[in-house]
Amino acid sequence: MPNFWDDRFAEPGYKYGTPPNAFLREQAARLSDASQVLVPGDGEGRNGVWLAGQGHQVTAVDCSEVGLAKARALAAERGNAVAARLHTRLADLADWAPAPESFDALVLVFCHLPSALRRVAHPRLAEGLKPGGWLILEAFHPTQLGRSSGGPKDVDMLYTLVDLRADFAGRLEEVVALEGEVLLDEGPGHQGAGKVTRYVGRRLGCQGPGLSQTMRPAPV
Repeated sequence: MPNFWDDRFAEPGYKYGTPPNAFLREQAARLSDASQVLVPGDGEGRNGVWLAGQGHQVTAVDCSEVGLAKARALAAERGNAVAARLHTRLADLADWAPAPESFDALVLVFCHLPSALRRVAHPRLAEGLKPGGWLILEAFHPTQLGRSSGGPKDVDMLYTLVDLRADFAGRLEEVVALEGEVLLDEGPGHQGAGKVTRYVGRRLGCQGPGLSQTMRPAPV
């Protein structure tokens, strides 16, 4: 059966570039040294490989073996130590979930799922976090529809804060919650102004209050 992402990632180069996502880079300081990090939908590996380069043990999960092979190649370019810290797994989030409380952090960067699957997969992925573990998420907002800077062309696969709060209710403490416009520069696939939803949550069971934030609209 044809795989859309195998075909997409078979194109020359890296569709979304090789540097990490900007929001991930900004938020990654929250992670403890040598964290166990799960990165579902990691595609060609830009985020997982960067996290491995920061000293974390990374499990990159994707439904495209072509993408995962490019992730392993990218890690190898960064050196043996980075390659050894990147572990790849071919899986579909429709029927795969991590073992409970097995990861220190979960990174979901533009990992867009149909709403029926998202409502099942997000809670299952959150259950894979240890108490106090971090979720870092960025996705396109429904108001991205019609823009050329990237993202699914189906509004059912775009996320609002209302969606995410429902998905993670009772599992995560909200720490950062933003909806607004950012300037994207992530390979040929994400270029220009984009409307995004950003979310950071912490697995319940940790100590200390979180801090919710709101993104101001971009100046026009």
